[in-house]
Amino acid sequence: MSELEGAEARHKVVVVGSGFGGLFGTKALRKSPVDVTMVAKTTHHLFQPLLYQVATGILSQGEIAAPTREVLAKQKNASVLLGEVVDIDLEARTVTSQVLGVEKVVPYDSLIVAAGASQSYFGNDHFAEFAPGMKSIDDALELRGRIFGAFELAELAASRGEKVQDLLTFVVVGAGPTGVEMAGQIAELAHRTLNTDFRHINTEKARVVLVDAAPQVLPPFGESLGMKAQRSLEKIGVEVMLGAMVTDVDEYGLEVKFKDGRTERINSSAKIWAAGVQANPLGKLLAEQSGAPLDRAGRIGVNADLTLPGYPEVFVVGDMISLDNLPGVAQVAIQGAKYAAKEIDGRLKGQAPQKPFKYFDKGSMAVIGRFRAVMMVGRFRVSGVIAWLSWLAVHLMYLTGFKNRVTALLRWFVSFVGRDRSERTMTEQQVFARRALGRLEGGAKDLVSLRRPEDAVEDRRHELEAQAAEEARLTDAHERGVRVG
Repeated sequence: MSELEGAEARHKVVVVGSGFGGLFGTKALRKSPVDVTMVAKTTHHLFQPLLYQVATGILSQGEIAAPTREVLAKQKNASVLLGEVVDIDLEARTVTSQVLGVEKVVPYDSLIVAAGASQSYFGNDHFAEFAPGMKSIDDALELRGRIFGAFELAELAASRGEKVQDLLTFVVVGAGPTGVEMAGQIAELAHRTLNTDFRHINTEKARVVLVDAAPQVLPPFGESLGMKAQRSLEKIGVEVMLGAMVTDVDEYGLEVKFKDGRTERINSSAKIWAAGVQANPLGKLLAEQSGAPLDRAGRIGVNADLTLPGYPEVFVVGDMISLDNLPGVAQVAIQGAKYAAKEIDGRLKGQAPQKPFKYFDKGSMAVIGRFRAVMMVGRFRVSGVIAWLSWLAVHLMYLTGFKNRVTALLRWFVSFVGRDRSERTMTEQQVFARRALGRLEGGAKDLVSLRRPEDAVEDRRHELEAQAAEEARLTDAHERGVRVG
């Protein structure tokens, strides 16, 4: 009997999500007299800020996505369940999850909801088919296939004497940190990494366009750092197009509209969406049951102690909450989850409630390219090599696992000091599998049966036994390699 099975009377905490909030909240309860069940739709903890490096061939997905079970293996009061949460019943205190049609209901005494956010297309969700976002491993691998695939298709087209400019035009929508980092890396790919690899195309002539409706790059960083970031991008070959709102996206390109009413068509086969986020739909579910307000991005209003109004046993943290204009960054989720865990532990020990949650801003940074970055910590502003080295140090520190830190450091050394990017493998499956699954009414569960009928099992057993018997007969009769007839 496991420790969890023998502790039925212990306080039950359910944590929804395996991101920064979910993982740090679970780990913060490791010494508490509780049993923690993490329910997440993936089996890994994703270090989302480095997804763009998976998409551009610097890191492998395993280096930024540590297996959740491995991370929590030594935490005896924690268990992990795979499944996407589809319902939370606040009155019954249950969480319902599903995976491939199999449903699981988990009861709780305390609940931490850290389900994060998804890409927002501002009501134009059909754009996602042609311009994937940057929120998951699936997104990164699909984009890797599209980016490197565009160069390969351009080489093929050039060898046939065809025009290739549309294939060598890359458009990144959104000039926030993700968009800036993505555009910078594609530019470095074209101008530095791949410039000697092809015979029929000149990758240095690739066009990389960063588009945003805002009037500046990196608005949260202020005007001064925004201008420095823009100049750095332009210096490495990125075309920055500001005040341009994307109005349509299709397979062959996109259309933008400027403030003066002028429109422009950009033909491109590789488009990346890095503009806007929306909170997980669970926020709406919780709001309907609790009466808590939702903002335009779907974030739910919570009390000052991160609890849901009317439900003090339910904590909501990270990108899902609307409180004090908190930014949607990892540190908000980490600090919020630790606060919630401490409050749960304190209640069980009879301690007084904590003071209202207060976010400690540790600063913001964005890398633009090799040896180029911007950083903001309080009133301190810096750009260039110092900011880039600081970015390396901070991201290494927050990567999960010593092994991942070591391998990431080695790959950065090879990619930034040298020119090589070892993670350039791409497949058609990476690019088209999600689109194919989307055509199935029930998604992936239409392809999977978790319970094989008994007669089918026996039929397969007989086939395998007959095959093994024939293999043995051929060997014993010395008939392998012998001409027949």
